[in-house]
Amino acid sequence: MPKVSSITRVLEIIEAASYASKPLSPLELSQELDIPKPTIHRLIQNLVDEGFLTVDIGGGIIPGKRVRNLSVELWQQRLFFNERQMILQKLVDELKETCGIGVPYHMNMIYTNRAQTTLPLQIYLPVGAKSPMWCTATGKLYLSQLSATSRHKILQGLPLDKFTKNTITDIDALNAELDRIAETGIGIDNEEFISEMVAVAVPILDKKSRYLASLYLHAPTIRVSLDELLVHVPRLQKAAQDIQALVYDLQS
Repeated sequence: MPKVSSITRVLEIIEAASYASKPLSPLELSQELDIPKPTIHRLIQNLVDEGFLTVDIGGGIIPGKRVRNLSVELWQQRLFFNERQMILQKLVDELKETCGIGVPYHMNMIYTNRAQTTLPLQIYLPVGAKSPMWCTATGKLYLSQLSATSRHKILQGLPLDKFTKNTITDIDALNAELDRIAETGIGIDNEEFISEMVAVAVPILDKKSRYLASLYLHAPTIRVSLDELLVHVPRLQKAAQDIQALVYDLQS
């Protein structure tokens, strides 16, 4: 059997930690990757020191800042950015309201693509803007996709500030809302982030049906109600599938 290089092992550790549905212990990584325990501990420590991995409060290994930054940059590669933008623009041409894509980034959601309505009254959240997780359709959808343990840890670290009278700041009430979203697969913002703005979101998934990003549609309530936005969910889901096809090509 050919000797596995240290570089290959490092990349396999990063890949395993990134794909895992929960934080992995060094022992689990050692067993999964068939790397001796002394070696795995040394390599993990090096990756933690360099910012590629980090250790969560339970001692599990999770992707670090540099891996998260890299994932956002790869998502923003110009070829795929333009192709996603074409899908979004077609969606806006049909639905007449602004749509875009948000991905989790640290403790926020960051907008990576956006196609703006041409109607006179608009809500401007440009590409690169960050928004809170607990009161946006994109963020609540992401939180709903997490395991109970991961969701609890993130919610404990969020400030849960109240942006509008509808913002849910009670953790029990928010968890109940996230459970409902997990069942429907539809993120909802009922004037929770910005007064007089409503939004819906559906997930963009990878080949293994794991959450990658949120595709959203939002509008001012003077023009569209939340119920009227929800009518467009099937069209959003079709667009999400088209974007997923681009991701599958990237993963092939």
